[in-house]
Amino acid sequence: MSLQLEPNPQQIKEKRIYAEMGLSDEEFGMVERILGRLPNYTEIGLFSVMWSEHCSYKNSKPVLRKFPVTGERVLQGPGEGAGIVDIGDNQAVVFKIESHNHPSAIEPYQGAATGVGGIIRDVFSMGARPIAILNSLRFGELETPRVKYLFEEVVAGIAGYGNCIGIPTVGGEIQFDDCYEGNPLVNAMCVGLINHEDIKKGQAHGEGNTVMYVGAATGRDGIHGATFASEDLSEESESKRTAVQVGDPFMEKLLLEACLELVHFDSLVGIQDMGAAGLTSSSAEMASKAGMGIEMYLDDVPQRETGMTAYEMMLSESQERMLIVVKKGREQEIVDLFHKYGLEAVSIGKVTNDKMLRLYHNGEIVAEVPADALAEEAPVYHKPSSEPAYFAEFQGMELETPAVNDYKETLLTLLQQPTIASKEWVYDQYDYQVRTNTVVTPGSDAAVVRVRGTKKALAMTTDCNSRYIYLDPETGGKIAVAEAARNIVCSGAEPLAITDCLNYGNPEKPEIFWQIEKSVDGMSEACRTLSTPVIGGNVSLYNERSGEAIYPTPTVGMVGLVHDLGHITTQEFKQAGDLVYVIGETKAEFGGSELQKLLNDGRIFGQAPAIDLDVESKRQKQLLSAIQDGLVQSAHDVAEGGFAVAIAEALIGTKGLGANVKVTGEAVAALFAETQSRFVVSVKPENKEAFEQAVEAYLIGEVTNTNELVIQGEEEQVLVQASVDVMRDAWKGAIACLLK
Repeated sequence: MSLQLEPNPQQIKEKRIYAEMGLSDEEFGMVERILGRLPNYTEIGLFSVMWSEHCSYKNSKPVLRKFPVTGERVLQGPGEGAGIVDIGDNQAVVFKIESHNHPSAIEPYQGAATGVGGIIRDVFSMGARPIAILNSLRFGELETPRVKYLFEEVVAGIAGYGNCIGIPTVGGEIQFDDCYEGNPLVNAMCVGLINHEDIKKGQAHGEGNTVMYVGAATGRDGIHGATFASEDLSEESESKRTAVQVGDPFMEKLLLEACLELVHFDSLVGIQDMGAAGLTSSSAEMASKAGMGIEMYLDDVPQRETGMTAYEMMLSESQERMLIVVKKGREQEIVDLFHKYGLEAVSIGKVTNDKMLRLYHNGEIVAEVPADALAEEAPVYHKPSSEPAYFAEFQGMELETPAVNDYKETLLTLLQQPTIASKEWVYDQYDYQVRTNTVVTPGSDAAVVRVRGTKKALAMTTDCNSRYIYLDPETGGKIAVAEAARNIVCSGAEPLAITDCLNYGNPEKPEIFWQIEKSVDGMSEACRTLSTPVIGGNVSLYNERSGEAIYPTPTVGMVGLVHDLGHITTQEFKQAGDLVYVIGETKAEFGGSELQKLLNDGRIFGQAPAIDLDVESKRQKQLLSAIQDGLVQSAHDVAEGGFAVAIAEALIGTKGLGANVKVTGEAVAALFAETQSRFVVSVKPENKEAFEQAVEAYLIGEVTNTNELVIQGEEEQVLVQASVDVMRDAWKGAIACLLK
């Protein structure tokens, strides 16, 4: 649409053109009052993207304020490109997780690839070198051609971008449930390292300083991507492929290296990624955070398409672009730096002191809007919340133990469930050893990456059992944080902080908003108890297809500090003769469990497993201390599938080892219940006494050299006797087999 064809402000109002961009009648009235006049087409575009849920969090802000966001190690909490946590020795870890759900549902390869590209830019815009990528994925059951296509293409997109840019993809998690059939979730996390003095922020300080555009040229891809991500998916979504960006990892690699060199220039004032809402969000947010204004001359913006309007340039979400502010008169050194990397660096504006975002195009002012109105003063809604009828029904159900006839066959079938089965088909496509710092590769409780030049390492994981959260959002929210911390502790690391990606359905439905509120309550309480503050993340709402919402899925990305490389622990048993312990008691808890789903055609119901956060904290501290004291050979948390799956997983990665163990109580619960706060641990016989003094645990058996798992119940009854090779084959081949 050329400038001449744009509707005039009166037509915009009369024809409600603003509604097509995502603004309500009330919001249009607010814009009118803020400006003291009718907005033009470009200005409506600016407000529509900046006031979208994706950019403004207008529906979720009241809930997000519940999170604990400070701590003695936190150097930067929510509000910048990524959060930052001190790890000692003048070093810090920088990390964030974000969603790219809607784009991935429409164009799975590019949706996933650009999700990875965007989260990497968030990390290096802070001045940090990205050292690892993780993901958290959700799909429907691997039964239909559509779901298989989405799964294969998303994985290929993640691999394609990460492998080409040369950052290892070291971990993640995948869950399969019917509710994600039409709306998959693709959450990408990036972790980086930085020295304290290199930390940069996205702020436009200094009147008269120069605003520069660096990186790829602007095209028409991704226009209204933020708005697209703030509405339900529907059959018409296919027509919005233009809202999906296209990535170029090779250009991003050049941009990354140039920006990491740039952060050492004393001429650099501020830097921010052009992510959701492109030039609009980066300029308005940088100005607003600094209490300043920005004036931009859009004719100077590098463009890869002809005849682009101001509206298109400001709303484009073309990839691999950054906005920077540099000291006036120092522009040429920036141009020279980026030219060295074959990239453009162009002056497109200046910092002003009037707090306005002012845009010039073809010699005319085409937009003049208060920066704060775009970035900080979006309307905030307190949505109605009501408990869904299913919750009371589920809470009223008695705890029942499912009937299982053949324990061994049930274990083998559980090992083949896609949520439990080996994800080797996925991570074999990732280069997880590039940069040669990956110490613990994908497949263990958490990935571990060494901090080169030190004795330290970083453990990292993503986690969320959305079935528990659907059954009981508050309890499930606690479990999501606790399980992430369990994974970190099992790796020998001290949990530091979390970043979260809050994926839900339509917040305008009171039952959905109740899920959001309650799960955030649970997560917040767990973060306080486990001392893991929330340092950033994002919210992804409207994850629905044809009115059917996904399970509430607040994904937790957690990073922990391994204080000494000697503390690194993995889940596999190490040698015959080691003693096997279980930390924690087992209860008959099957709500939302893999066993319940298996036996009820995918249906889940009843109460989620209970969790006592004080007990959780105590057990984690005891186990971590024992690991740090050298008393533990292996550690693995008991999660999906229960104890039998956990001990099978502790054997699958070994060569020739087996285990003889004995469980107590009712057999189905002992084998398959998903009671929380439990671990399977192995210990050398000579450390038995010291371990038992340090940790409250139950000795249940020993590691053998028989290549066989034997689980006995009470009165010496053999419940399971299975070859480790048979279990391994069932577990390893399941996903590849389903894809055939």
